[in-house]
Amino acid sequence: MDASVSARPGPAPLDQATIRSIVLGVMLAMFLAALDQTIVATALPTIGRELGDLQNIAWVVTAYLLSSTAVTPLYGKLSDIHGRRTVLLIAIVIFIIGSVACALAPTMTGLIIARFLQGLGGGGLISLAHTITGDAIAPKERAKYMGYFGAVFAAASVAGPVLGGVLSESLNWTVIFWINVPLGLLAFAMTFNALKKLPRNDRPHKLDIIGAVLLVAAAVLLLLALSWGGVSYPWSSWEIIGLFVASLVAWALFVFRVLNAPEPFLPVGVLRDQVVATATLAGFFGIGTMVGLSIYMPLFFQSVLHMSAAESGFALIPLSIGTVFGAQFSGRVMARVQHYKRSPMIGLVVAMVLTAVLAVWAGRLDVISIEVILTFIGAGLGTLFPVTIVVAQNAVQAHHLGTATATINFMRSLGSAILVAAFGAIFLGGLGAISGGTGTSVEAKIAAAAEAGVSLAGAFNGVFIAATICIAISLALLAIMEERPLRGGRSPVPTAVEV
Repeated sequence: MDASVSARPGPAPLDQATIRSIVLGVMLAMFLAALDQTIVATALPTIGRELGDLQNIAWVVTAYLLSSTAVTPLYGKLSDIHGRRTVLLIAIVIFIIGSVACALAPTMTGLIIARFLQGLGGGGLISLAHTITGDAIAPKERAKYMGYFGAVFAAASVAGPVLGGVLSESLNWTVIFWINVPLGLLAFAMTFNALKKLPRNDRPHKLDIIGAVLLVAAAVLLLLALSWGGVSYPWSSWEIIGLFVASLVAWALFVFRVLNAPEPFLPVGVLRDQVVATATLAGFFGIGTMVGLSIYMPLFFQSVLHMSAAESGFALIPLSIGTVFGAQFSGRVMARVQHYKRSPMIGLVVAMVLTAVLAVWAGRLDVISIEVILTFIGAGLGTLFPVTIVVAQNAVQAHHLGTATATINFMRSLGSAILVAAFGAIFLGGLGAISGGTGTSVEAKIAAAAEAGVSLAGAFNGVFIAATICIAISLALLAIMEERPLRGGRSPVPTAVEV
């Protein structure tokens, strides 16, 4: 159809009380998913001992990551077809059922299967929360609410590890899953009535089952390769190479399907939009780097600065606080200025320079200096969070809002998995060169280096250099992104391609 569509008036704006009730409900749903990604980590050793299987505890995390990432685009498409309220309530129910199954799991295999089921629900909570906010609030005011979502993630990243350790040691590891039941029921109750007032922008669509299966298969195969590579199997093994090849074939078939299907799973017009494409890729690299740093900085604190596990968790708090501040600041500025790209571009420059400083001097800096640097890195990367979501939502038709939002969240999750795996490969390479260890695991190489009395600071240089490069790529993508004016009011039709 026409490349540009004239604006037409939408439904009357929601009142502030309704908006608050909607936002609070979806924030609680988002908190459920975010908390479940962090609360399990510190409880894993206890879970492994009690279930008598320490060898497969990593799969408790991996199973959730695989299913939640793979189904994210599916939730976006389903919400465009059947409405946000119905699909979100289904996601909450699946998440609660999965949580109960986790708590009742008698074996490690049963727990892994239950975590996969739980991820099928959790994969919809975060992207649907962003999408529902997009339905309820105009883009110009929406950015500041994205800062609140950043605060939810920060709270989960700080509270999750503490709760996981305390609950599993003081009470029982099953409590970390039982706690999701009352929280999930509360989220269900809060959104059940509030979302009835949400404007409906869905149109009749056909679900491209073949495209959905190909996308899920491609994502799962890739994530399996990244999860197993260098840990369960060498990167050069036929198992890992075979998974990469199979994933590549599935991606190629998915692209062919998108280009030829009458109504593809991801609309071509959405994918070709310059703003959606650049914002999605900027989030892929920028937010993926943020997750990668949050994974490897505690390891840096423990292996280089010789902190305990608890101390390293607290030492990561400045990074989370900085992220919240950056997201809040960028969101509020975005609602008030015309050139909203400037704050995230400045933030990414600051983050890039300071990450480069870590690459050069991390091993010679004291704890206070590193904490200050991490605060500003978090603030710089945090400025990217609201901008990438809001500008993409602003660029698409309202009936494609769910698909576009889910695509961005899917690419963020995929970017996080890919960059964490890449940072891990770089770290293992540097660690092997320093320690001379022959094991493929991080633990084996760290143990070898500790026994030899060798500092591991140099092993992190490659990780910080890679992080600097990824931030630079994100900055370049943001720089070339078209800066379209944000819509005010509730007009659902932007100057974007109608598909």
